[in-house]
Amino acid sequence: MSIPSNLEVVKPRRRYDSNLRQAQAAQTREGIVAAALDLFLDRGYLGTTMAAIAEAAGVAVETIYRAFGGKAALFKLVVEAAVAGGAARAAVPVEQRPAIKSMIEEQDPGRLLERHAATQPGIHARAGPLYRVLKEAAAGEPGLEQVWAQLEAQRLDGMRSIARLLSDRGALRPGLSLWEAADILWTINSLAVYDLLVVQRGWPPKRYRGWIAATNAQAILAGGVKPIPPRASKRGGQ
Repeated sequence: MSIPSNLEVVKPRRRYDSNLRQAQAAQTREGIVAAALDLFLDRGYLGTTMAAIAEAAGVAVETIYRAFGGKAALFKLVVEAAVAGGAARAAVPVEQRPAIKSMIEEQDPGRLLERHAATQPGIHARAGPLYRVLKEAAAGEPGLEQVWAQLEAQRLDGMRSIARLLSDRGALRPGLSLWEAADILWTINSLAVYDLLVVQRGWPPKRYRGWIAATNAQAILAGGVKPIPPRASKRGGQ
């Protein structure tokens, strides 16, 4: 059968692959976050320009502004990515991340706190340098004071989630409210305590992890008092 010459042959359109475009956008975001992380640590917040981040990531400056907004907003996302262990992990809802899922599923209160404690040395090692950059720059940058407050509010929300899990299991010490338990966890697991014990006193991460697990249990669990693990070496705590 011949095709009339006055009719156009219409080729089927290629199906638009939205998944591919989303993957490319995610890869671009991860590249920008990685470039920003290196520059913020190397040059500080004030010494890092959006143009420098764009050049390092191989994108236009406008791309960064469209994806993240201003520099303060990008810095906040860089810290969140460091806490999560990478930009790809940060894109996953918190409750779906493996370490958090294991805590949610853990029924033993002591082991739940041990699972949480196991995440803390890595988080502080990755995000601690960025928090120090933030603290140094926040005095002269009003937008960064808000970023600090937002990050600490998020951390407190995380501690409340853990306290709520323990409260729902009836594991909190009698007379201790969920809010007080969250405040205690927020304090014991803070970067300030990590810096005192690990950075200044030289505690090995394993020793620090065991200490915060035991200290958290002593402070908030009903009948959950555990001995603090012995010192692994002569360094620290003398």
